[in-house]
Amino acid sequence: MSHNGYGLLGPGSGRARSRGGIGKHQLLKQTFFFLSEDKAAQSLLNKLIRNNLVNTTNQVEVLQKDPNSPLYSVKSFEELRLKPQLLQGVYAMGFNRPSKIQETALPMMLAEPPQNLIAQSQSGTGKTAAFVLAMLSHVDPNNKYPQCLCVSPTYELALQTGKVIEQMGKYYPEVKLVYAIRGNKLQRGMKLQEHIVIGTPGTMLDWCSKFKFIDPKKIKVFVLDEADVMIATQGHQDQSIRIQRMLPKSCQMLLFSATFEESVWNFAQRIVPDPNIIKLKREEETLDTIKQYYVLCNCKEEKFQALCNIYGAITIAQAMIFCHTRKTAGWLAGELSREGHQVALLSGEMQVEQRAAVIERFRDGKEKVLVTTNVCARGIDVEQVSVVINFDLPVDKDGNPDNETYLHRIGRTGRFGKRGLAINMVDSKMSMNILHRIQEHFNKKIEKLDTDDLDEIEKIAS
Repeated sequence: MSHNGYGLLGPGSGRARSRGGIGKHQLLKQTFFFLSEDKAAQSLLNKLIRNNLVNTTNQVEVLQKDPNSPLYSVKSFEELRLKPQLLQGVYAMGFNRPSKIQETALPMMLAEPPQNLIAQSQSGTGKTAAFVLAMLSHVDPNNKYPQCLCVSPTYELALQTGKVIEQMGKYYPEVKLVYAIRGNKLQRGMKLQEHIVIGTPGTMLDWCSKFKFIDPKKIKVFVLDEADVMIATQGHQDQSIRIQRMLPKSCQMLLFSATFEESVWNFAQRIVPDPNIIKLKREEETLDTIKQYYVLCNCKEEKFQALCNIYGAITIAQAMIFCHTRKTAGWLAGELSREGHQVALLSGEMQVEQRAAVIERFRDGKEKVLVTTNVCARGIDVEQVSVVINFDLPVDKDGNPDNETYLHRIGRTGRFGKRGLAINMVDSKMSMNILHRIQEHFNKKIEKLDTDDLDEIEKIAS
């Protein structure tokens, strides 16, 4: 597997700067950009910190476009009758047998005639490897023109997919790959000879329509990855639909998304006609195995003192502490370090690669405390986390309790059948009100904890 790297520019190169004040429209656009950048960064982070596939026991739901046709699922890659060089690539990547989603998705993707697919699956379920295998299987290397297009929301996510193609296509060097990303400048009038094109929607659209580097009528497989991230970015949705409309009726359409709120679902149905639908049910997060407490304080210094008292009284394997702002997180990490704790800090201004390195160190136990803002913390699973502390309670942008984030934050302590402990710091009437509303929402009592009473703290650990 080889590709052309025509001097790629880094992400965000050549982003226009605005002069003067920010208008309402620009503000909206900026908010949109941060929202989508956050989702895209989260997705990239999940890919970087994943060492292996998630071992899921979840059920796969399948809705077939033709309920009368037999539903095949496979338990081994041999059953798929792959080209030998692709099978070799699959095994070289360490896949011994198909994952839950691959068992059902691969027979559909590799069927003749090809079938369209909308699939919901979280990070780490093996879906990238599944659609890469489908693209590599459908390519005819003797035809020197693009046959598969894969659209990703960002430059970095496109590169991650490219890595998987290169690994899986290691023993299939005839298949060539090119990146359609901003900064990859091609000569006007040239026709691409690579078989697979991966890129972002804007550049991909330009290459198909404006510059005509790609003949869209010859495309056999169109993959749209991370649809939920895609629609969080203004313009991406429209560009993706415009690419799809240029493709032949016979082209196989494959769309993947981690979540399927209504906006994603509407988008998916516009992109993929007559789809088969696969959903991997999410792990149910629960508060049943988690003991919840709150501590009354008057200011951040008192919160810090309460934290020190907790640490002085009970043994904590590893803890995650959530703060509302970067400033508070930075201050708290500094104070804890001065007290002799091994502290890791995750904060929004870090590059995704830096965040991944911090999480790896925490996961390896090199640091025992992870202080983080909410932006950075989604999708981090560390088995040894026994205590979660909400230094600030999670609220949405309007100041209302963010129940989903609360569940997601403290749900990670009660994973893998263990009992977890969650401690909430309350420092005002407003945060007390938020705590009451969270308690009502989950219908689970949050007990008061007096952190000046060492005996009482010791009891919560038993």
